[in-house]
This record gives sequence, C-alpha cells and structure tokens, in this order.
Amino acid sequence: MQYQTIPDHPWKNSPDNAVLRHGDNRKWYGLIMYISREKLGLSEKGMVDILNVKCDPVLAASLRSNPGVFPAYHMNHAEWISILLDGTVKKEQVFNLLDLSYSLTASAKKRASERGCIEWIVPANPRYYDVEEDFQKSGFIDWKQSSNVRVGDTVYLYMGAPVSAILYKLKAIEVDIPYHYEDKFLSMDKVMRLQLLERYDQSLYPMALLKEHGVFAVRGPRSMPASLSREINGK
Repeated sequence: MQYQTIPDHPWKNSPDNAVLRHGDNRKWYGLIMYISREKLGLSEKGMVDILNVKCDPVLAASLRSNPGVFPAYHMNHAEWISILLDGTVKKEQVFNLLDLSYSLTASAKKRASERGCIEWIVPANPRYYDVEEDFQKSGFIDWKQSSNVRVGDTVYLYMGAPVSAILYKLKAIEVDIPYHYEDKFLSMDKVMRLQLLERYDQSLYPMALLKEHGVFAVRGPRSMPASLSREINGK
C-alpha cells in the first residue's frame, strides 16, 4: 500500500470495519465501515461499504452536495465526510480525498520529512487585480503569503468568476517578504514572489474539469490533486 498501513480491526462485533492509522502518531486518517444505507439517510434498503475521511471544513461542505458524499457517519460532521464505495464516487476522487485526509492527520514531523516541493492552487479575483499587467511588466508578481508555501513550490493561479479557470503556472522564488497593505477587501503583512512559468488558455482547465479531480471550490490556497497535476503536466 502507498502508506504502508496495516488496517486495524478494533471491534470484535464489527470485524468488517477497519481503521487506517498513521504509524507514528496513531491518528486515524480513514475508517472503512459496512453499514445499512438507512444510516446515511438513504431510502434504499441494504448494506453498503463507506469510507470516512478527514477534510477541510469548507471543502467538506461543498462535497456533501455531490452524489455519494455525506456528513460523516459516527464522526464529526464539520471535518469528516462519508464516501460511498459502491461506484457512485469515482475511484480517482476517493483516492484524492484519502490523500488529503492522510496529509491533514499526519504529525508535524512527518509532514516536514515528506514535504519536498508541493503544488498549490491559489485563487485570484480578476475584478480586483490585473495579474496579466504585472506579468507583462516583469514576469513576476508579489502575492499575499500563504504560510504553507515555500521556496520552490509550484503555484497554479485560479482566476475566479467570470473566468473560473486556472490560467497561470508559477514558481515561488521568495517567501515571507514584509509588506503591509490593507483595504476593505484585503489585508497583508507579508507576500511571496512568484515567477511566471506558463500561461493557459481559459478553455483548458475550467472549474468543470477541476471538479472531476475533486476540486469543487478554490476559496483559499489548497494543495493540487495528483490526478489534476498529471492532466496539466502530461505525466
């Protein structure tokens, strides 16, 4: 298995239920259960396999509007979701959400040791800032610093409505640059410097495509799903 996890079966009365734990901190990152459909509020009779995973609360709220995704059965509804394992949710999306849960529940030491360079999707509002104008001047932009982005990371800039698509691939070349700015829309204490690597046509990577890879909203910096990265980079 990718995470070298041996499933734990802690309940003698429910031998089909399995917990997926981190090897170091023993935290759960997944829970596989065999339950009745009625427990998820479904009208159909019968039993079904589900997977509970931890999720960003904003993303979880968005995902729960999709077929096959529910407030987590028997767990915190704000941070966990239940996913049907009957084919309703695409296998690739299930794996992406399991990856996210693994990352969210990992120890700080593990995250640091496994980190390497990370790819991010970062939102931009075309109504408030003309990104292209700055790129044409220098090929660089200074952007509000995300505490998670490090030098060498790749940043994909997602332009919000009415564009609603990834338009730029960037590289973080400097971070934590002191910079104070504040207005009614935005406040900043530090910025990161991003170098333009590629431009994309608006039709290539719209929100409709992002949703196929488990990205249903880009309201703040978030990690790039591996499957979407492969689609963009042809790997």
